[in-house]
Amino acid sequence: MEKSNCGMNEQNNMKWWQLSLFGVGCTIGTGFFLGSSLAIRMAGPSILIAFILAAFGTYFVFDALSKMTAKDPQKGAFRSYAKKAYGRWAGFSSGWVYWCSEMLIMGSQMTALSIFSRFWFPKVPLWMFATDYAILGLVVLLIGVQILNKVENFLAILKIAAILLFIVIAALALFGVIDGGGRTLRIPNTAAEFFPKGFNGLWSSVIFAFYAFGGIEILGLMATRLKDPKEAPKAGKVMLMTLTNIYILSIGLAVAITAWSSFNGKESPFIIALDQFHLSFVPHLFNGALIIAGFSTMAASLFAITSILVTLAEEGDAPAIFSKKGKLQIPIPALLLTIAGITASIITALVMPNQIYEYLTTAAGLMLLYNWIFILASSRKILKLEAKEKMMYLIGAAFILLAVIGTLFHDSSRPGFFISLLFLAIIGGVTWMMHFRWKNKEALKPQPT
Repeated sequence: MEKSNCGMNEQNNMKWWQLSLFGVGCTIGTGFFLGSSLAIRMAGPSILIAFILAAFGTYFVFDALSKMTAKDPQKGAFRSYAKKAYGRWAGFSSGWVYWCSEMLIMGSQMTALSIFSRFWFPKVPLWMFATDYAILGLVVLLIGVQILNKVENFLAILKIAAILLFIVIAALALFGVIDGGGRTLRIPNTAAEFFPKGFNGLWSSVIFAFYAFGGIEILGLMATRLKDPKEAPKAGKVMLMTLTNIYILSIGLAVAITAWSSFNGKESPFIIALDQFHLSFVPHLFNGALIIAGFSTMAASLFAITSILVTLAEEGDAPAIFSKKGKLQIPIPALLLTIAGITASIITALVMPNQIYEYLTTAAGLMLLYNWIFILASSRKILKLEAKEKMMYLIGAAFILLAVIGTLFHDSSRPGFFISLLFLAIIGGVTWMMHFRWKNKEALKPQPT
């Protein structure tokens, strides 16, 4: 494979712990800081089970991806492995499913950042904030991967620090050091208290737990920049262990000090949980954490969609102009398409009714999970799997399917499921037409005599 021109041509000198920290920075975002609140509302205290299932499912997917990376590092990561395992159609469809879903999610990320920013500047229009964040994200992307890595590592530390601060405050409240207005510790004593919305409530919430772990595919793209790609599995294990401990502890404390019915989808569960303690600095602190989280995941997504677009172009699955080298770190046509996509995504997010746009972003999130299933399927063709690994990856696929099917049991998630199928049908139709084009090109090639 040719070397990418995507501005990602720095030396492969990343250490495994840097990749772990980068992964934490890419992963902890609005999906956790906001989505977990809605998940608690759906499942109550049993949301902890959903996060445990999602942690195992995510680990199995990254284990497969990291082992393929260690064996055969590829810039295109998961889509390159899909192509190698099942043919050109698989790489084409996997790449475009990911590109479309990430581009669509980008609009919601920038809209969320704008809403958070209006907490401090309520009179500034949303579109101005969205534009500013988009420009700042593009600047980070143009500077290059080394800067992106440093930015993500720094922001990861800030996000972890904010969550740890919540854990400390919540723990002090549990031991009575901080006055919580006479509120008591809420530990479920019966199955009905642990599963207040029943099994269906838990099932519907699993998708939001998976959202909180979204971002491992970006690690697959970055893993090729390790000094030793064989250290990718170790980096993933440390990253996922860190995330799981942070998520379980913080969510567990949140539902322990606050009634689960108090949570909603418009505020962070941490702000809701700490509001009872009347700490004036907390809303500002966590609003800053939300902005940091949203921007870091947005910057990582920009890297991912640009990298995927360039490798699609290099391998003939997108117009070759998108991989044409220029004076900038990124091919100018690829940059222009990314800017056009971001602009369209911002306009769509700001113009469309909130509920309809929520359906589209839910669909985009589901499409990311479809790619995770493709990662597990590709590993069966590329790796020589032992019986234990085969079982692990089957369980991982089952957990993902469990999350996907669970969207059918909740009114706000169900439309997104069907929209995701529509996106798949469109991309599948294009892939089917391209298949005949590839076949005709192959037939026109001169045959060896």
